[in-house]
Amino acid sequence: MSLPACAATVDAAYEDADLLVLQKPSGLLCVPGRGPDKQDCLSARAQQRWPDALVVHRLDQATSGLVLMARHIDVQRRLGHAFAERQVHKRYQAVVQGLVGALDNTWNDIDLPIAADWERRPLRVIDHTLGKPSLTRWRAVAHDLVAQTTRVELEPVTGRTHQLRVHLAAIGHPILGDALYADAAAQTKAPRLLLHASHLAFTHPVTGVPVAMEWVAVF
Repeated sequence: MSLPACAATVDAAYEDADLLVLQKPSGLLCVPGRGPDKQDCLSARAQQRWPDALVVHRLDQATSGLVLMARHIDVQRRLGHAFAERQVHKRYQAVVQGLVGALDNTWNDIDLPIAADWERRPLRVIDHTLGKPSLTRWRAVAHDLVAQTTRVELEPVTGRTHQLRVHLAAIGHPILGDALYADAAAQTKAPRLLLHASHLAFTHPVTGVPVAMEWVAVF
C-alpha cells in the first residue's frame, strides 16, 4: 500500500532491533479501518519506515500518545503477554470538565464495571450487572479557575475499551473534546479529545533492561 507523501511519516521516541515506541498524533487510527479512506494509520506509516513493525496494542483514534510496536514475532508475543499480565505501566494526561480533586498528589480510584452498549456500539456504559470489573487511578495536577477545568493524570489498572473516557464521564467530569461521552459544553471546549498517553514503562523483552518513555501532552 502506498500512502501520500504528506501522510507517510511517523516519529519514534525509541527504536532498537526488537521494538519501537512511536508517537501517535490525535486523529490517526492505529490499524487500518474499513474502507479506502481509513487505510492511513500508524501501523501503515510505521511499516513504510520499518517494514518489520508489528502491532502490540492500540490507542483510540482520537487519543494521542506513545504506542509500542514489535519488530519480530517473538517480541510481539512477549509484549502481548506483558500487556495481558499488566506488566506494562501506562499513564495518561487529560483535561476534564469541572474542578475535581485536591492538588496534593493523592491518587483516587474509579471502580465501576464497564459493559458494551449493544444498542449504540461501539459505545460503552457503566453496568453493575453485566459489566466487567474496571479500575482507573487518577489524581488532579492543576485547576483552571477561569475555564473551570482540571488537568489530571490517569493510570488504567484494567484495560477496557474507552475505559478512561467512560469512567471520567461517569463521575461527572468528562474529558474535554470527547465526542462520544461528553456533553455539548465539554465537547466544544476543545477541538480534539484532550487525552494523551504520556508514559510507557516496561521490561525490555530481549535484554531485560527497564525501559521508560515520556511524552508530555501539549494541550
